[in-house]
Amino acid sequence: MKHLTILVPAGGLNLSSIVGSYKIFSRANLYWQQHGKKPLFTIQLAGLSKNVKFHDGLFTVHPTLVTTISKTHLIIIPSLDKNFQPALEKNKKLGEWLTQQYKRGAEIASICTGAFLLASTGLVDDKSCSTHWIAADAFRKMFPNVHLCTDKIITDEHGIYTNGGAFSFLNLVLYLIEKYYDKETAIYCSKVFQIEPDRQSQSPFTIFASQKNHDDAVVREAQDLIEKNLHDKLAVDSLATRLAVSRRNFDRRFMKATGNTPVEYQQRVKVEAAKKMLELSRKNVSEVMFDVGYADSKAFRDVFRRLTGMAPAEYKMRYNRERVV
Repeated sequence: MKHLTILVPAGGLNLSSIVGSYKIFSRANLYWQQHGKKPLFTIQLAGLSKNVKFHDGLFTVHPTLVTTISKTHLIIIPSLDKNFQPALEKNKKLGEWLTQQYKRGAEIASICTGAFLLASTGLVDDKSCSTHWIAADAFRKMFPNVHLCTDKIITDEHGIYTNGGAFSFLNLVLYLIEKYYDKETAIYCSKVFQIEPDRQSQSPFTIFASQKNHDDAVVREAQDLIEKNLHDKLAVDSLATRLAVSRRNFDRRFMKATGNTPVEYQQRVKVEAAKKMLELSRKNVSEVMFDVGYADSKAFRDVFRRLTGMAPAEYKMRYNRERVV
């Protein structure tokens, strides 16, 4: 029988990803038993202390001490506290244990911001990794050697699995169930827990933030100009000239400060505004397109689909408040 370790980090944030993982794997074990097979996993919660409190002490988890587990086959890292640096300091020994177990052949799956603990080990340097889109900027600054994929729900590389965020961890758990058990068991679990399978992207759920957590005043002024002139297509050359910097220097500084080129930033600002209009107004797609400064419907649809994973009309159908009601 294989061994599954679900970590319970110090200063825990998200109890649901711990309980959810435990319940789905337990149900997969039960399903195998009901079909004459032995349970595949022994499931154990483990942490650095025997009592870990969640939600201001409303809930307490009593994990096994991780130091007593010498060998495991699969490790699940749940979400981490949003104060990432202090959380990593508190869980440094968990990181050391993760590295040790990976070297011994264990596979590791991180949920949401659990990717910060995983990345702190160096195990995903030069590898693909996903985390919640809301934590992407902080992640990039802390771990520049990791290939962050904010659009993906799941990454799978060299025995390391990562997940986008929030309740999309359920899709990662189903993915692992199919990998370790079989497709039939994964489908069964998806039906029991009513999880929509095969979700690939978290792009439709991303809310673009203005990426102004930097010290470059010129770039910040450029961002303000882009955001205040939503209806216009501002040429990057004109922006650079207006701000008295060369185009090459402007592009370099903008990319360094925001993680996007000026053109990408302008597209993201326009698409985010378009999303809000499609969600909250009665305007049709063409009206929204013109309102955010696009005259070419194909160009608008292509950019919108690339950034959200769906066409504007499909987005309106799914998220417009009046249609939802």
